[in-house]
Amino acid sequence: MNYRIILNIIGKILVIFAALLILPLIVGLIYHEDTYLSFIIPIACFLVLGLPFVLWKPKDKSIYAREGFVIVALSWVIISLIGSLPFVISKSIPNYIDAVFETVSGFTTTGASILGDVESLPRSILFWRSFSHWVGGMGVLVFVLAVLPNSDTGAIHLLRSESPGPTVDKLVSKMRFTARILYGIYLVLTAVEVILLVCGGMPFFDSLLNSFSTAGTGGFAIKNASIAGYNSVYSEMVIAVFMFIFSINFNVYYLILTGHILKALKSEEFITYFCMVVASTFVVAVNILPLYENSFGDAMRYSFFQVASISSTTGFVTADFDQWPALSKCVLIFLMTIGASAGSTGGGIKASRLVIMIKSTIADTKQMIHPRAVVTPRFEWEPIDKKVVTNTRVFFICWFALVGLGTILLSLDSFGNLLSNLIASLTCISNTGPGLDLVGPTCNFSGYSYFSKIVLSVLMLAGRLEIFPILVLFAPSTWKKH
Repeated sequence: MNYRIILNIIGKILVIFAALLILPLIVGLIYHEDTYLSFIIPIACFLVLGLPFVLWKPKDKSIYAREGFVIVALSWVIISLIGSLPFVISKSIPNYIDAVFETVSGFTTTGASILGDVESLPRSILFWRSFSHWVGGMGVLVFVLAVLPNSDTGAIHLLRSESPGPTVDKLVSKMRFTARILYGIYLVLTAVEVILLVCGGMPFFDSLLNSFSTAGTGGFAIKNASIAGYNSVYSEMVIAVFMFIFSINFNVYYLILTGHILKALKSEEFITYFCMVVASTFVVAVNILPLYENSFGDAMRYSFFQVASISSTTGFVTADFDQWPALSKCVLIFLMTIGASAGSTGGGIKASRLVIMIKSTIADTKQMIHPRAVVTPRFEWEPIDKKVVTNTRVFFICWFALVGLGTILLSLDSFGNLLSNLIASLTCISNTGPGLDLVGPTCNFSGYSYFSKIVLSVLMLAGRLEIFPILVLFAPSTWKKH
């Protein structure tokens, strides 16, 4: 284990986050809010912890898989613990455990909240809350790779440890340039959404923060009624379209930018995800049609928004889908579980893993029927490596095991019932946010005990980091010399 490089990179991450906290500090000064200490103290904490490790230069800068997993897991835990201080110091969320839950939910782009009245928060705190979605959406380590020079040595292990999906590869030969391309696309799409929302009459501040939440597919709203609070079909459609855009693998956009449009559109994962969203939208629209006086336009409006929101694991709401028929709720739970595309800012199991699981299962079934036949499952028109199939199956097992374990641990709490506990575990590990019943779109997670909130915070981190970095962090073999 190369401890020096681990501490050095974590130190750089902490220093960068100290710089990022300057933005909400400036927002507070612009709006004449008495919240400057809420950001100055965390900035000092980040610098005090980070600068010594930055100055402690490692002789060996090699990063391998084990170091990559540890760096990713530790950095996400530390930034969540310190990043929660603005909520506590400003007394927006006086309790530290509650503040950590809200911060983890922000950075992991889950959008689960313990707040009942977000409109009463200072604007600087609202900015930090939504900005955490934007930073966590593309990934903390991806951001570090994009801004730091000479960050290519072993950087692919960092990217693979943090980026969602069964496989992660470079877009270009240099990892630093890959990270910059990803963040460049991310920044441009965010800016376009801000402009479109402003053109629709939404205030600039609201447009910026809602775009942060959309881009990160997080779902923290700045109105108590979420996006429904604007009562604007135009704003809803803009946000719904961009939720879908940000839930697509960013490699597709890179292929389009480099002129490989046909290759991008032929992406098997993109076609699967697109068909899944379209089919779900029509099924839900038809199912909820009687609730909207048989107005197909209204049914499509609410169906498309909620399908885009849940499938992208953003979690914005414009309707209380907990009151929808059972079929619609089943469709939304399925979408919540599968989630978005690999290589996007969305959560869930990912569409690519679903395709790989289905194809490999079909291939294994054929192999059992015809033992001598050579059956090779393909994904994206290429043979699927056996290691990828194995990792995908292990991921499925671990993912659902954590959902089950989370449900059991939440059942120790007197707050929730079986459905609420199951959905709470599912929505947190899939990084979706709102669920059903006691954690539905009109409720929040404040009723759970501190123990349950810690459990849910761990599930959110495990879901965002694709489980394995968290497992590696706590595995005894990780810390052995050999």
